Amino acid sequence: MANQGRRPAKGAGRGTPVRRNKAAPAERFPPQKPKKKTAKVVFDAPQPKPDEPRTFRLGAVPGATPGKWIDAWKQRMPRVPLELVPIEAATQRAALDDVDAALVRLPLTDDSLHIIPLYDEVPVVVAAADSHLMTVDELTGADLEGEVLIGLTDDVLGPLALPGTTPARIASLPTDQAIATAASGIGIVIVPMSLARMHHRKDADHRALADGPTSTVALVWPRERTTPDVETFVGIVRGRTANSSR
Repeated sequence: MANQGRRPAKGAGRGTPVRRNKAAPAERFPPQKPKKKTAKVVFDAPQPKPDEPRTFRLGAVPGATPGKWIDAWKQRMPRVPLELVPIEAATQRAALDDVDAALVRLPLTDDSLHIIPLYDEVPVVVAAADSHLMTVDELTGADLEGEVLIGLTDDVLGPLALPGTTPARIASLPTDQAIATAASGIGIVIVPMSLARMHHRKDADHRALADGPTSTVALVWPRERTTPDVETFVGIVRGRTANSSR
């Protein structure tokens, strides 16, 4: 026969013949996928610069008490120091040119200013600690009849309707000197309560004047200089939290 003398293939007749893997080595071991290259970030828009060092300057007339607002500012704006600048009531309008905002005494009329009234101060009568006026808790204009009224060079209450009083024969004095004079028993001084407390003396005392004129303290700043720092301080004064919207 034609096939006689040929050796059968290895594995022939012994079940399924073994097939050789004729795949190329590259197919048996597929190459790993190349790692993705990280794209380089390019900033086309200008990046914000860090805040430049600055100071918030707050003016305050004598007797104004911004302590709690300053404490709140320090917590909310730790990177912006607040400088408290003393100003005089008589020159408070001009002083606004050198501060960011100020606590002033009204009246102050100027359309170029933002004015936010904050609180009214009660007027008080300052006299010697042993004066008969200090024997009551509160006084009225009628109680001051016959008293000598010491004038002030830095008066903030304006003309007083006290017809029963007599003007002192001495020249008007600054508030601290006037209170020292009143303590000696020469006369009386009428000022907002905060000023009486600021110039407190052991030999002088004060009582509220029920029917006297009040003094309004207000927060003021130029309209054209309404900066983010000013808005932050206004929010603090108005009791807004750091997360409150304006």
